[in-house]
Amino acid sequence: MFETLNRFFPLWALVFAGIAVIAPTPFVALKDFIQPLLALIMFAMGLTLSREDFMRVARRPWPIALGLLLQYTVMPLAAFLIARMLGLDPALTVGMVLVGATAGGTSSNVMTWLAGGHVALSVSMTMASTLLSIVMTPLLTWWLLGADINVPVTGMLLSIAKLVVAPIVLGVIVHHFARDAIREWESALASLAMLAIVLIIAIVVSLNVGRLATLGPLVALAVVAHNAIGLSAGYGLSRLCGLDERTSRTIAIEVGMQNSGLAASLASQFFSSTAALPGAIFSIWHNVSGSLLAGYWKRRPPKFVTGSKHRYEV
Repeated sequence: MFETLNRFFPLWALVFAGIAVIAPTPFVALKDFIQPLLALIMFAMGLTLSREDFMRVARRPWPIALGLLLQYTVMPLAAFLIARMLGLDPALTVGMVLVGATAGGTSSNVMTWLAGGHVALSVSMTMASTLLSIVMTPLLTWWLLGADINVPVTGMLLSIAKLVVAPIVLGVIVHHFARDAIREWESALASLAMLAIVLIIAIVVSLNVGRLATLGPLVALAVVAHNAIGLSAGYGLSRLCGLDERTSRTIAIEVGMQNSGLAASLASQFFSSTAALPGAIFSIWHNVSGSLLAGYWKRRPPKFVTGSKHRYEV
């Protein structure tokens, strides 16, 4: 039941966003719950991680290093340039940059599985980029926007540590002592995380109902372009670097799908509800585009060519 529920994640995001537009008041009342909901998502992610997951980072450093490099160069720079090209106001520009400067989204692991990619690599990349986000997200935001906007680097750093690292570490500790029980409930944990993400989207949308008519289409265009650049750059540059098809697909999904829930949370905490709008729209769109791309790749599995000494993917 839970797996079926999780498969329709993009639909639930759209439905709840629509409800928030029609009846925003109940969701506005939940605005103080954005950060606890994000911490819940990170705790659920931590519950699914084990010591072996951390060891994978050491065993496959090159693909992970390339993915992290693309994650923290292509995505923040693309966000900044798109915001400038479309003439977005300062608040929306902050929101775009925050989306670009965050880690890979947890739903990327599900999309990688659906696409037939390397799930272990995806989990390792999400974990590594999430830990790096403690430093990279505030520093990249300050580097790109510091001249125009007062970026609270220290406050953001501490907030990410509290909302991301602490819940993940707690989840990993619980996993260590209750591995078998957690394995039976992984689908339910994914559903819980999905519900939390959907609620964050609905809350942010409800806080911006008055602005959606004028800002919505422009922000949606910026988000679609940003996501498309991440997916295509992640795949194309991985192939250019000589990585195989499955690994390149995995990196593409990981780079193109962001932890936009964290971006929306940081935007609402340190800037404004308008700055949280790109994160909310990105949360909806990257799950739609990720699902479509995963379905396309699933129908086109990598071909294996056997030579005299080697068997390799093309």
